[in-house]
Amino acid sequence: MKQINEDIKKQNFKQVYLLYGEERYLRRQYRNRLQAALCGDGDSMNTHFYEGKDIPVGEIIDLAETLPFLAERRVIFLTDSGLFKSGGEKMAEYLSAPNETTFFVFTESEVDKRSKLYKTVNTKGYAAEFKVQDESTLKRWIASSLSRDGKKITEDTVQFLLQKTGTDMENIQMELEKLVCYCLDREVITPADVEAVCTTRISNHIFDMINAIGDKQTRKALDLYYDLLALKEPPMRILFLIARQCNLLLQTRELKSKGYDNRTIASKIGVPPFAAGKYVAQAGRFQTAALRRAVAQCVETEEAVKTGRMNDRMSVEILLLSVL
Repeated sequence: MKQINEDIKKQNFKQVYLLYGEERYLRRQYRNRLQAALCGDGDSMNTHFYEGKDIPVGEIIDLAETLPFLAERRVIFLTDSGLFKSGGEKMAEYLSAPNETTFFVFTESEVDKRSKLYKTVNTKGYAAEFKVQDESTLKRWIASSLSRDGKKITEDTVQFLLQKTGTDMENIQMELEKLVCYCLDREVITPADVEAVCTTRISNHIFDMINAIGDKQTRKALDLYYDLLALKEPPMRILFLIARQCNLLLQTRELKSKGYDNRTIASKIGVPPFAAGKYVAQAGRFQTAALRRAVAQCVETEEAVKTGRMNDRMSVEILLLSVL
């Protein structure tokens, strides 16, 4: 990221950039910065956009060989092309010696670093990975973002906000906009404000559902399920998330039994460090054997639905009544 900022500042650009990784908000932000820096205002003649798989690589190469019209450069933006996973050999060959007046900006969710295209871009241009940001970085970003709108937030309130929104910066940004509008002339954002306007992630509902099961509160677990159905969440997606949660708890319990600390557990199961304590506490409510049975029951339930032996909505209800 620092390299891109430096290139923009000095107006000394690489011919090809690759922006990839899980954090889509940052990918989009840096693509927009590059677009503003590389392309003249309203220069539609020399700015081109392609998105999705099966893009016409041959057509793009032909375009790249065309000199820009009354401009310094031609810029081609490609988003989620999939070429860094497969089928990128022809593009890699071209980028090894591209037209000097044509620049490329790739934005991808996933890449294979072993691919010829990735290696070519990494050699001829610059590849920037945008990972999920850690807790301290997110807190600073949230405080800075709110400060620009004349708002303040305490450490405890930021923590509560992250628990509801997760670590996706795009999602957090939308929730911050709602908070700023909701608070109007008030300077300090409170936990009550967060509770009032911020949307709780579906994964939080699943977490609460598993907690209810652990506390033998079957009615509460079913009510949470019906809430998700009311929000138009498909039963099979809910089943997938229940299975995922049970699997994470099983991993957490096994890692904890081996003596790993919470930060290491968070890294190994792929959750934010600040959430590790919640997973460890929830996993402690169940025996390992019960969690293994729960994962198996989720698989059996999915199979029953896919083979037509059971209705999807009812299958999850039965699972919640019998799991764990």
